[in-house]
Amino acid sequence: MKAIVLAGGYATRLWPVTKHRPKMLLPVGDSTVIDRILGELEADDRISDVFVSTNERFADDFRDHVADSGYEKVSLTVEETTEEDEKFGVVGALAQLVDREGLGDEDLLVVAGDNLISFDVAEFLDAFESHGDPTLAAYDVGSLERAKSYGLIETEGGEVVDFQEKPDNPKSTLVSIACYAFPSDAIRFDEYLSGGNNPDEPGWFIQWLVDQDTVRSFSFDGAWYDIGTPESYLEAVAWELEGENVVAEDAVVENTTLGDNVHVLDGAEVVNSSLDNTVVFPDATIVDADIRDSIIDKDTHVESLDLAGALIGAHTQLTNGN
Repeated sequence: MKAIVLAGGYATRLWPVTKHRPKMLLPVGDSTVIDRILGELEADDRISDVFVSTNERFADDFRDHVADSGYEKVSLTVEETTEEDEKFGVVGALAQLVDREGLGDEDLLVVAGDNLISFDVAEFLDAFESHGDPTLAAYDVGSLERAKSYGLIETEGGEVVDFQEKPDNPKSTLVSIACYAFPSDAIRFDEYLSGGNNPDEPGWFIQWLVDQDTVRSFSFDGAWYDIGTPESYLEAVAWELEGENVVAEDAVVENTTLGDNVHVLDGAEVVNSSLDNTVVFPDATIVDADIRDSIIDKDTHVESLDLAGALIGAHTQLTNGN
């Protein structure tokens, strides 16, 4: 079985922190968003090869990260785009990747690299292998309003009987979370696209596939974070830290009050300050500041400020009066 990890987005809602960094490499506890997935795929004997699909802008970031991490199964496959408006769409990119890498002869796992999920991928693959039908992971978001932003599914006995991509009037709160397993005969991206169907979201392909084939769901409880906004990223960090704080060994924290869910990374310095629910990236400096619910990027200097809900880009100088 082959696996594709989707990592081609530009994460504009997290700019400036992700303007020059893929969001999949953001730290979550002692790991990164994508490493939680890659580590599981690397360890599963059923997976022979893992393809990280990204764009030209972030190709070097992922290439360096994969090399440093020592993964044996993981390789990079690059979509020839550098800007959001050049993207082929997820299904379009998948079709190109399958053709480019010759992946149509084996079963295929496709998972979004910005998903933080509480179930083990091995459990999902067990469920898929028990019946061999196309399978998607499903999560109850608990809110009809929130369900409007996702692919909504209805099931009977574990079979998906209806799928609606981002409906205006959702009938339930059970949504697909961009984790799919396809038997080789269901890898029909080219057929789907040749019919003039929407190339953008994989949910449109699933909606089409439900009308063509038996599709099953793997529902799970626990946690799921679609990391695309500052709020969802901080929620994922809070889930991982469970109210605790992580301070890197070579970080300096002096005369500072740390609330819940604070992560101070390598080389950062925090002095005479108060932090709560905040991530401080490497080599940032915070002095005489009160900071809550914020992301402070690398090599940034913040002094004598009270910040809440801040998203501060790298190499920024912020002091009271500026």
